[in-house]
Amino acid sequence: MQRFLSTATIVGLLIATAAAFAITERLKLTKSPITGTHVSNTFSPTCSCARGKANISVKLRHGDTVTVTIEDARRRPVRTLVVAERVPRGRTVFHWDGATDAGVRAPDAVYLVQIHLDARHRTILLPNRILLDTVPPEVEAATPNRTQFSPDGDRQADAATVRYALSEPAHALVFLDGTRIVRSRFQKQRDAFTWNGRVNGHLLPPGTYTLTIGAVDDAGNTTPIARQAHVRIDLRYIALASRRLTGVASGRPFELGVSTDARRYGWRLGTRHGFAHGPVLRLVAPRRPGTYRLTVTEHGHSDHGVVIVR
Repeated sequence: MQRFLSTATIVGLLIATAAAFAITERLKLTKSPITGTHVSNTFSPTCSCARGKANISVKLRHGDTVTVTIEDARRRPVRTLVVAERVPRGRTVFHWDGATDAGVRAPDAVYLVQIHLDARHRTILLPNRILLDTVPPEVEAATPNRTQFSPDGDRQADAATVRYALSEPAHALVFLDGTRIVRSRFQKQRDAFTWNGRVNGHLLPPGTYTLTIGAVDDAGNTTPIARQAHVRIDLRYIALASRRLTGVASGRPFELGVSTDARRYGWRLGTRHGFAHGPVLRLVAPRRPGTYRLTVTEHGHSDHGVVIVR
Protein backbone atom coordinates (compact mmCIF):
# COMPACT_ATOMS: atom_id res chain seq x y z
CA MET A 1 0.00 0.00 0.00
CA GLN A 2 2.81 2.40 0.89
CA ARG A 3 4.53 1.67 -2.38
CA PHE A 4 1.27 2.34 -4.23
CA LEU A 5 0.86 5.69 -2.48
CA SER A 6 4.43 6.72 -3.32
CA THR A 7 3.90 5.85 -6.96
CA ALA A 8 0.63 7.73 -7.05
CA THR A 9 2.30 10.78 -5.48
CA ILE A 10 5.06 10.76 -8.07
CA VAL A 11 2.58 10.39 -10.90
CA GLY A 12 0.54 13.28 -9.48
CA LEU A 13 3.60 15.51 -9.30
CA LEU A 14 4.52 14.67 -12.87
CA ILE A 15 1.03 15.47 -14.08
CA ALA A 16 0.99 18.77 -12.17
CA THR A 17 4.40 19.71 -13.55
CA ALA A 18 3.32 18.88 -17.07
CA ALA A 19 0.16 20.92 -16.67
CA ALA A 20 2.09 23.91 -15.34
CA PHE A 21 4.54 23.63 -18.21
CA ALA A 22 1.68 23.50 -20.71
CA ILE A 23 0.06 26.58 -19.18
CA THR A 24 3.38 28.45 -19.23
CA GLU A 25 4.01 27.58 -22.86
CA ARG A 26 0.47 28.61 -23.78
CA LEU A 27 0.99 31.98 -22.06
CA LYS A 28 4.17 32.48 -24.04
CA LEU A 29 2.21 32.03 -27.25
CA THR A 30 -0.58 34.36 -26.11
CA LYS A 31 -0.11 37.91 -27.39
CA SER A 32 -0.10 40.68 -24.82
CA PRO A 33 -3.37 42.64 -24.75
CA ILE A 34 -1.28 45.83 -24.85
CA THR A 35 0.93 46.70 -27.81
CA GLY A 36 2.58 49.71 -29.43
CA THR A 37 3.56 51.30 -26.13
CA HIS A 38 5.10 54.81 -26.22
CA VAL A 39 5.85 56.47 -22.88
CA SER A 40 7.64 59.76 -22.18
CA ASN A 41 11.02 58.86 -20.76
CA THR A 42 11.45 62.19 -19.00
CA PHE A 43 9.35 65.28 -18.28
CA SER A 44 9.20 68.36 -16.07
CA PRO A 45 5.85 69.60 -14.71
CA THR A 46 7.47 72.99 -14.02
CA CYS A 47 8.96 73.68 -17.46
CA SER A 48 5.85 75.36 -18.99
CA CYS A 49 6.68 73.57 -22.21
CA ALA A 50 5.54 70.68 -24.38
CA ARG A 51 7.22 68.27 -21.95
CA GLY A 52 5.23 69.48 -18.98
CA LYS A 53 3.29 66.22 -18.88
CA ALA A 54 4.20 62.56 -19.27
CA ASN A 55 2.36 60.89 -22.16
CA ILE A 56 1.47 57.21 -21.83
CA SER A 57 0.36 55.95 -25.23
CA VAL A 58 -0.85 52.32 -25.46
CA LYS A 59 -2.74 50.28 -28.02
CA LEU A 60 -5.29 47.71 -26.82
CA ARG A 61 -5.91 44.66 -28.96
CA HIS A 62 -9.44 44.52 -27.56
CA GLY A 63 -11.61 47.05 -25.77
CA ASP A 64 -11.52 46.71 -21.99
CA THR A 65 -12.19 48.44 -18.69
CA VAL A 66 -8.85 49.68 -17.41
CA THR A 67 -7.29 51.21 -14.34
CA VAL A 68 -4.00 53.07 -14.83
CA THR A 69 -1.74 53.74 -11.88
CA ILE A 70 1.60 55.56 -11.52
CA GLU A 71 3.93 53.82 -9.07
CA ASP A 72 7.31 54.72 -7.62
CA ALA A 73 10.39 52.54 -7.96
CA ARG A 74 9.33 50.54 -4.87
CA ARG A 75 5.95 49.76 -6.49
CA ARG A 76 4.02 52.08 -4.17
CA PRO A 77 1.01 53.82 -5.78
CA VAL A 78 1.56 57.52 -6.41
CA ARG A 79 -1.27 58.58 -8.70
CA THR A 80 -4.28 56.79 -10.17
CA LEU A 81 -4.91 58.28 -13.59
CA VAL A 82 -8.14 56.43 -14.42
CA VAL A 83 -10.30 53.98 -12.47
CA ALA A 84 -12.40 51.34 -14.24
CA GLU A 85 -12.64 53.41 -17.39
CA ARG A 86 -13.93 51.83 -20.57
CA VAL A 87 -11.27 52.09 -23.27
CA PRO A 88 -12.00 51.02 -26.87
CA ARG A 89 -9.82 48.89 -29.05
CA GLY A 90 -6.92 50.83 -30.58
CA ARG A 91 -4.64 53.57 -29.35
CA THR A 92 -5.31 55.63 -26.24
CA VAL A 93 -3.11 58.23 -24.57
CA PHE A 94 -3.10 58.91 -20.83
CA HIS A 95 -1.40 61.96 -19.30
CA TRP A 96 0.33 62.48 -15.98
CA ASP A 97 1.00 66.02 -14.79
CA GLY A 98 3.41 64.97 -12.05
CA ALA A 99 0.90 65.36 -9.21
CA THR A 100 0.14 62.71 -6.58
CA ASP A 101 -3.30 61.58 -5.46
CA ALA A 102 -2.89 64.06 -2.57
CA GLY A 103 -2.66 66.92 -5.06
CA VAL A 104 1.02 67.75 -4.46
CA ARG A 105 3.85 67.45 -6.93
CA ALA A 106 5.68 64.13 -6.82
CA PRO A 107 9.40 64.36 -6.03
CA ASP A 108 12.03 64.04 -8.74
CA ALA A 109 12.49 60.31 -9.27
CA VAL A 110 11.84 57.38 -11.61
CA TYR A 111 8.24 56.15 -11.90
CA LEU A 112 6.47 53.16 -13.45
CA VAL A 113 3.07 52.64 -15.08
CA GLN A 114 0.73 49.78 -14.15
CA ILE A 115 -2.38 48.96 -16.20
CA HIS A 116 -5.11 46.60 -15.01
CA LEU A 117 -7.56 45.13 -17.56
CA ASP A 118 -10.77 43.89 -16.00
CA ALA A 119 -12.05 41.67 -18.83
CA ARG A 120 -8.66 40.00 -19.29
CA HIS A 121 -8.07 39.69 -15.55
CA ARG A 122 -4.53 40.96 -16.25
CA THR A 123 -2.38 43.51 -14.48
CA ILE A 124 0.55 44.62 -16.61
CA LEU A 125 3.54 46.67 -15.44
CA LEU A 126 4.90 48.55 -18.42
CA PRO A 127 8.69 48.21 -18.84
CA ASN A 128 9.02 51.91 -19.65
CA ARG A 129 10.43 54.18 -16.96
CA ILE A 130 9.42 57.80 -16.52
CA LEU A 131 11.92 60.26 -15.05
CA LEU A 132 10.37 63.29 -13.35
CA ASP A 133 13.08 65.97 -13.43
CA THR A 134 12.55 69.61 -12.41
CA VAL A 135 16.20 70.68 -11.95
CA PRO A 136 17.37 73.05 -14.72
CA PRO A 137 20.90 72.80 -16.14
CA GLU A 138 23.37 75.46 -15.04
CA VAL A 139 26.26 76.96 -16.99
CA GLU A 140 29.39 76.32 -14.96
CA ALA A 141 31.86 77.88 -17.42
CA ALA A 142 31.92 79.67 -20.78
CA THR A 143 35.27 80.73 -22.25
CA PRO A 144 35.90 82.12 -25.78
CA ASN A 145 39.12 81.34 -27.63
CA ARG A 146 39.23 85.03 -28.60
CA THR A 147 37.32 88.12 -27.51
CA GLN A 148 37.84 89.93 -30.82
CA PHE A 149 37.53 88.71 -34.37
CA SER A 150 36.92 89.93 -37.89
CA PRO A 151 34.32 87.91 -39.88
CA ASP A 152 35.59 89.17 -43.22
CA GLY A 153 36.08 85.79 -44.92
CA ASP A 154 39.86 85.94 -45.16
CA ARG A 155 40.23 82.76 -43.06
CA GLN A 156 42.11 84.73 -40.44
CA ALA A 157 40.17 84.73 -37.14
CA ASP A 158 36.82 84.79 -38.94
CA ALA A 159 34.91 83.42 -35.92
CA ALA A 160 35.05 82.90 -32.17
CA THR A 161 34.70 79.50 -30.50
CA VAL A 162 33.25 79.37 -26.99
CA ARG A 163 33.87 76.31 -24.85
CA TYR A 164 31.30 75.69 -22.13
CA ALA A 165 30.61 73.33 -19.23
CA LEU A 166 27.13 72.50 -17.93
CA SER A 167 25.93 70.88 -14.73
CA GLU A 168 24.36 68.04 -16.77
CA PRO A 169 24.13 66.91 -20.40
CA ALA A 170 21.88 69.37 -22.24
CA HIS A 171 21.47 71.41 -25.41
CA ALA A 172 23.32 74.72 -25.24
CA LEU A 173 21.21 77.80 -26.08
CA VAL A 174 22.94 81.00 -27.17
CA PHE A 175 21.11 84.32 -27.55
CA LEU A 176 22.06 87.75 -28.84
CA ASP A 177 19.69 90.57 -27.88
CA GLY A 178 16.91 88.04 -27.31
CA THR A 179 17.41 86.22 -30.62
CA ARG A 180 18.56 82.63 -30.41
CA ILE A 181 21.60 82.16 -32.63
CA VAL A 182 22.78 78.71 -31.48
CA ARG A 183 21.11 75.51 -30.26
CA SER A 184 23.61 72.70 -29.96
CA ARG A 185 22.72 69.57 -31.88
CA PHE A 186 23.71 67.14 -29.16
CA GLN A 187 23.14 67.05 -25.42
CA LYS A 188 26.58 67.21 -23.86
CA GLN A 189 27.89 68.35 -20.52
CA ARG A 190 31.01 69.84 -22.08
CA ASP A 191 31.20 71.10 -25.63
CA ALA A 192 31.83 74.20 -27.75
CA PHE A 193 30.04 76.34 -30.33
CA THR A 194 31.37 78.69 -32.98
CA TRP A 195 29.89 82.09 -33.83
CA ASN A 196 30.71 83.77 -37.12
CA GLY A 197 29.28 87.20 -36.38
CA ARG A 198 25.95 86.58 -38.11
CA VAL A 199 22.33 86.66 -36.93
CA ASN A 200 19.69 85.05 -39.16
CA GLY A 201 22.28 84.90 -41.91
CA HIS A 202 23.11 88.61 -41.78
CA LEU A 203 26.58 89.85 -40.93
CA LEU A 204 26.62 92.31 -38.06
CA PRO A 205 28.39 95.68 -38.20
CA PRO A 206 31.49 96.27 -36.11
CA GLY A 207 30.89 96.70 -32.40
CA THR A 208 30.84 94.95 -29.04
CA TYR A 209 28.28 92.19 -28.61
CA THR A 210 27.24 90.13 -25.59
CA LEU A 211 26.34 86.49 -26.07
CA THR A 212 23.99 85.01 -23.44
CA ILE A 213 24.48 81.30 -22.84
CA GLY A 214 22.02 78.91 -21.22
CA ALA A 215 20.83 75.34 -21.78
CA VAL A 216 17.75 73.11 -21.97
CA ASP A 217 17.76 69.49 -20.79
CA ASP A 218 15.83 66.47 -22.03
CA ALA A 219 12.96 67.16 -19.64
CA GLY A 220 12.49 70.70 -20.98
CA ASN A 221 14.07 72.55 -18.03
CA THR A 222 15.89 75.72 -19.10
CA THR A 223 18.59 77.68 -17.33
CA PRO A 224 17.04 80.61 -15.40
CA ILE A 225 17.92 84.05 -16.77
CA ALA A 226 19.76 84.99 -13.58
CA ARG A 227 22.06 81.97 -13.96
CA GLN A 228 22.92 82.34 -17.63
CA ALA A 229 26.50 83.10 -18.64
CA HIS A 230 27.56 86.17 -20.64
CA VAL A 231 30.47 86.48 -23.07
CA ARG A 232 31.49 89.84 -24.61
CA ILE A 233 32.97 89.71 -28.10
CA ASP A 234 34.20 92.54 -30.32
CA LEU A 235 33.56 92.44 -34.07
CA ARG A 236 36.26 94.35 -35.86
CA TYR A 237 36.88 94.85 -39.56
CA ILE A 238 39.70 96.82 -41.13
CA ALA A 239 39.97 100.24 -39.47
CA LEU A 240 42.32 103.21 -39.51
CA ALA A 241 43.88 104.22 -36.22
CA SER A 242 42.98 107.83 -37.05
CA ARG A 243 40.51 109.14 -39.63
CA ARG A 244 42.17 112.55 -39.81
CA LEU A 245 45.90 113.03 -40.18
CA THR A 246 47.16 116.62 -40.28
CA GLY A 247 50.48 118.35 -40.76
CA VAL A 248 51.90 115.81 -43.21
CA ALA A 249 54.84 117.23 -45.13
CA SER A 250 54.45 117.12 -48.92
CA GLY A 251 56.51 114.46 -50.64
CA ARG A 252 57.62 112.99 -47.32
CA PRO A 253 56.98 109.51 -45.85
CA PHE A 254 54.34 109.14 -43.11
CA GLU A 255 52.81 106.28 -41.13
CA LEU A 256 49.33 105.42 -39.97
CA GLY A 257 48.12 102.52 -37.86
CA VAL A 258 45.71 99.98 -39.40
CA SER A 259 43.71 97.47 -37.38
CA THR A 260 43.22 94.28 -39.40
CA ASP A 261 43.99 90.57 -39.21
CA ALA A 262 44.37 90.31 -42.98
CA ARG A 263 47.69 89.24 -44.40
CA ARG A 264 47.34 91.91 -47.11
CA TYR A 265 45.01 94.85 -47.69
CA GLY A 266 44.58 97.50 -50.33
CA TRP A 267 45.03 101.25 -49.97
CA ARG A 268 44.18 104.31 -52.04
CA LEU A 269 45.46 107.84 -51.40
CA GLY A 270 44.20 110.35 -53.92
CA THR A 271 44.87 108.77 -57.32
CA ARG A 272 47.56 106.42 -56.08
CA HIS A 273 46.82 102.91 -54.81
CA GLY A 274 48.59 99.71 -53.84
CA PHE A 275 48.78 96.91 -51.27
CA ALA A 276 50.30 96.71 -47.83
CA HIS A 277 50.49 94.37 -44.85
CA GLY A 278 50.99 94.66 -41.13
CA PRO A 279 49.55 97.03 -38.52
CA VAL A 280 51.45 100.08 -39.80
CA LEU A 281 50.70 101.61 -43.20
CA ARG A 282 53.74 103.45 -44.60
CA LEU A 283 53.13 105.86 -47.49
CA VAL A 284 54.67 108.89 -49.16
CA ALA A 285 52.58 112.07 -49.13
CA PRO A 286 51.63 113.73 -52.42
CA ARG A 287 53.92 116.55 -53.53
CA ARG A 288 51.05 119.00 -53.87
CA PRO A 289 49.58 120.36 -50.60
CA GLY A 290 45.88 119.71 -50.02
CA THR A 291 43.36 117.35 -48.46
CA TYR A 292 43.44 113.78 -49.74
CA ARG A 293 41.05 110.90 -49.08
CA LEU A 294 42.70 107.73 -47.75
CA THR A 295 40.88 104.39 -48.06
CA VAL A 296 41.98 100.96 -46.84
CA THR A 297 40.09 97.87 -48.09
CA GLU A 298 40.09 94.18 -47.26
CA HIS A 299 37.64 91.50 -48.45
CA GLY A 300 34.85 93.96 -49.20
CA HIS A 301 35.27 95.94 -45.97
CA SER A 302 36.83 99.37 -45.89
CA ASP A 303 37.56 102.40 -43.76
CA HIS A 304 38.14 105.99 -44.80
CA GLY A 305 40.05 109.00 -43.56
CA VAL A 306 41.66 112.20 -44.77
CA VAL A 307 45.31 113.19 -44.98
CA ILE A 308 46.04 116.92 -44.90
CA VAL A 309 49.31 117.68 -46.69
CA ARG A 310 51.03 121.03 -46.10
